[in-house]
Amino acid sequence: MSNTTSLGTPSVVESRAPRRSGESYFIRTFGCQMNEHDSERIAGLLEADGMVRADDPSDADVVVVNTCTIRENADQRLYGYLGSLKAEKEHNANLRIVVGGCTAQKDKEIVRERASWVDVVFGTHNTHRVLDLLDQVEEWGPVTEIWEEATDPEAGSSLMPSRREADHSAWVTITTGCNNSCTFCIVPIVRGAEISRRPGDVIREIQRLAADGVVEITLLGQNVNSYGRDLDLNGRQPLFADLLRRAGEVDGIGRIRYTSPHPKDFREDVAYAMAETPNVAAQLHLPLQSGSDSVLAAMHRGYTGTRFLEKLEMARRLVPDLSVSTDIIVGFPGETDDDFNRTLAVVEAARFDSAFMFQFSPRPGTPAAEMSGHVPHATVQERFDRLVEMQNTITLEQNGTRVGLVESVLTEGPSRRDPNVATTRSEGNRIVHVAGDFEPGRFMDVRITRAAPHYLEGTPV
Repeated sequence: MSNTTSLGTPSVVESRAPRRSGESYFIRTFGCQMNEHDSERIAGLLEADGMVRADDPSDADVVVVNTCTIRENADQRLYGYLGSLKAEKEHNANLRIVVGGCTAQKDKEIVRERASWVDVVFGTHNTHRVLDLLDQVEEWGPVTEIWEEATDPEAGSSLMPSRREADHSAWVTITTGCNNSCTFCIVPIVRGAEISRRPGDVIREIQRLAADGVVEITLLGQNVNSYGRDLDLNGRQPLFADLLRRAGEVDGIGRIRYTSPHPKDFREDVAYAMAETPNVAAQLHLPLQSGSDSVLAAMHRGYTGTRFLEKLEMARRLVPDLSVSTDIIVGFPGETDDDFNRTLAVVEAARFDSAFMFQFSPRPGTPAAEMSGHVPHATVQERFDRLVEMQNTITLEQNGTRVGLVESVLTEGPSRRDPNVATTRSEGNRIVHVAGDFEPGRFMDVRITRAAPHYLEGTPV
């Protein structure tokens, strides 16, 4: 089965015959699931134009760099990588270098200043234009095209072909942009205001994916809980809980995940939909960010540490055997020792199964970057190390409770370290290594035999 699938009837490439047959492309992706999904769609467009994927940028005719700007080190990695591509272009004058995504949206002029050898710069709202922009380069030379807002939520979704990284699994975007005002976050600046896709369009895309052999989907949005608030369907607003239930009715889809909900908007109706829809995974990513009420207020998160724990307790009460992950930022401006200790207290009470932990990175253009009271790096590092140690201990303990249980897992493919061992993923999104050769996309039951800090081991039953 091909990884390339055309999603949508009228496709954005239907009006052109392939123009780059025999050429190759390479894509480097920085950032989140949104960026990964955008890269899949860019790859789909390039392959629809006749190109094939190269394993290395040195073998490519077109190199696409899909950028992230959430943290400062992402910018540093980008310009370091573009520096290496300059050397490639000196050896191959016909190489086309394309920079897109969030950093390009935010810093279009800076990209040009720091990397004049780049041929195309495009943003987050015109991903579907990459072929036209490459055409313009050939006729007119380097081009920069940044759209200030999205014009059509379908232009960058189901109307684009996609080259998925796995035959059995796919992302499905349900919203783009964000209407929240978290002071540390640059996403609303680079992704724009929230736009929801119509539920019928989402369901039709899932149906097409299922027909193509996909058995697992992940619904994507910056805040999936607010899905549908900008829609008016004959006087009714669709809710995320409704969409979850409808997605669960699509034949062939064995597992549904979603990311990410915002704690302030997470409601019982979503938890009930999770519990009552068998193929929705009992897994929740609920970003805490901080356990301190004063820090949460400065972040504009819209909840307190106590309210977060109440939401978490509600979810665990309604969804049996719920696995929970989170995001935490250490060293937000003004964070005191007491603030950080409150974060530790919430983490201890929450007992997350896993956590993505970050040191605060000021992003130009965000309110947090202009705040006073920035915490010294040495202090941030010390706090960060304490948090990581605590969460690693909790994660190992949580993993240990799985030993002896039988879990349904989905095979992803052979382990990178041992081809005789399959990497699978449980409903709770835990990696489970299973000895043997199993086809990717296969569901099977395994008994958990061993727990490690970052994975489990099991045997088929």
